[in-house]
Amino acid sequence: MNHSETFPVTEPVVVLIGPTAIGKTALSIGLAQKFNFEIVSIDSMQVYRHMNIGTAKISEEEKQGVPHHMIDVADPDEDFNTGTFERLALQSIADILNRKKRVLLTGGTGMYLRSVLSGLSRELPGFPEIREELQRYLLEHGNDALHEVLSKYDCISAKRLHPNDTQRVVRALEIFRGTGKTWASHIEDHKTAATDRFKKVLKIGLTCERRNLYEQIKKRTHIMLDNGLEEEVRGLLAAGFSPRLKSMQSIGYRHMLNFIQGEWSRDEMIENLVRDTRRYAKRQYTWFNKETDLLWLEKKEQKNAYGLIASFLNG
Repeated sequence: MNHSETFPVTEPVVVLIGPTAIGKTALSIGLAQKFNFEIVSIDSMQVYRHMNIGTAKISEEEKQGVPHHMIDVADPDEDFNTGTFERLALQSIADILNRKKRVLLTGGTGMYLRSVLSGLSRELPGFPEIREELQRYLLEHGNDALHEVLSKYDCISAKRLHPNDTQRVVRALEIFRGTGKTWASHIEDHKTAATDRFKKVLKIGLTCERRNLYEQIKKRTHIMLDNGLEEEVRGLLAAGFSPRLKSMQSIGYRHMLNFIQGEWSRDEMIENLVRDTRRYAKRQYTWFNKETDLLWLEKKEQKNAYGLIASFLNG
């Protein structure tokens, strides 16, 4: 599929985000049915097959016929990163729009949302010969001298980087000497290019009092355990998936592994799982609060999302 024919997107795109366990799934289904949306999941764990209970993945029954994208697209041992997500999600969005359907992005992974809306900074090429020369200079003259050279050519990067962060100081100089442009200006160029991807976006954030959210997190933890999280993790181990995998070290899975391997008692596992999920929710809020133009809606007023979206779609 040719992306360039789809992007920039002039059709309206809606985003529904919020912390874990807030109730995004149920609302997203209602919205999809009302406004003819297909859902693109922005969840860093629901991309993995065979990991359903610990990720609170939507079931076929819960989908109620609404098409979902970016769920079950990788095996737990695949090297899946934000760049991979961005590429596949943009393909899904292009496909949805080419079929004249509407896009609803929903989930809780802020980095994945940003990668889709704004793009990731493209990896700049390496220049091995220049790097070797800079590393020789570093060995001969030391950290401060190399940092001094950087401040002559790229003062923005020099201010950002500590002289002891030699790896990045070398990289900044390597980029400047290899491309003739500073690292900072490459980042600015990227931001300018990325802003053209989506012309009309409505971002809604679902929230509630922290006390209520934490109660909901506790409740959902017990639901996951009752639904067979332990059996799911034992099944993954039996299928040969290493406990050291990035996917297996995520919230829920790492906690259950510690219980299975005898590191924690069952009570400790539950207590730590609830605590770490709460901490994760706090980090999500920190990330989402940096999002521009985000409209927060109290969970008890979530019906207002229908009116907001109707107005937005009608221009």
